[in-house]
Amino acid sequence: MTESTVTAKPGMPAQALSEPRQQQAASNPITAIWASMIGKKIVMAVSGAVLVLFILGHVAGNLKIFSGPEEINAYSRFLREVGYPEFSYGELLWAVRGVLLIAVLLHITAAYQLTMINRRARPVDYSTKKNVETGLSALTMRWSGVLLLVFVVFHLMHFTLGVVGFQPGQFVHLAVYENVVAGFAVWPIALFYILAMGALCLHLNHGIWSAFQTLGWSNARNQRSLKIFSMIVAILVFLGFSSVPFAVLAGWVR
Repeated sequence: MTESTVTAKPGMPAQALSEPRQQQAASNPITAIWASMIGKKIVMAVSGAVLVLFILGHVAGNLKIFSGPEEINAYSRFLREVGYPEFSYGELLWAVRGVLLIAVLLHITAAYQLTMINRRARPVDYSTKKNVETGLSALTMRWSGVLLLVFVVFHLMHFTLGVVGFQPGQFVHLAVYENVVAGFAVWPIALFYILAMGALCLHLNHGIWSAFQTLGWSNARNQRSLKIFSMIVAILVFLGFSSVPFAVLAGWVR
């Protein structure tokens, strides 16, 4: 008899009907992990760690703009030529982009599903609401995530594709220095980047700390140190990214 043919009989507990599905889920470890709250939190932590590593590498690459156009434009070409001849032009870069896309989708999906689970667990708001997680970073976690998603889409259309924020013919492929100067010369766009990096700072501050907790790396002795570490990383990322549009607006990079 297959699972689909199981029918209720008098005296059969309702739990017995769900046992085949539970056994099927348990037989697949990936499905079992994803089905649990802790599994979704682990997925969020691991995917978040992948994105943090990318962010750190990205901000280090961005700072090459202060070394002049030759340095950062050569770095842009290197990202597309790395791995040659085993990989063709840009092939390894696209592979990294694919991993990042998967990490983003997993991170967003897990965050959304955890939010829905929490809402179903408490469908009626309390008359007096207390926030267990205090601090601006924790309280703005969802909104900073939404803003960052909007920013990523705009950023790809802006500096990767060059379809927004530039005059016709102004964007030149691989001319990173010239594109950055022209792009951030438009002050509303530069301001939007700085505000988005503020949201990223808040998101990283709480997100890195939460990942340490989820992965079991936090305890009573190192809790304060890990919180300070998370804050320092978040602030350094903000300063690193924001320094570029600020330098263009100030005329230091032109």
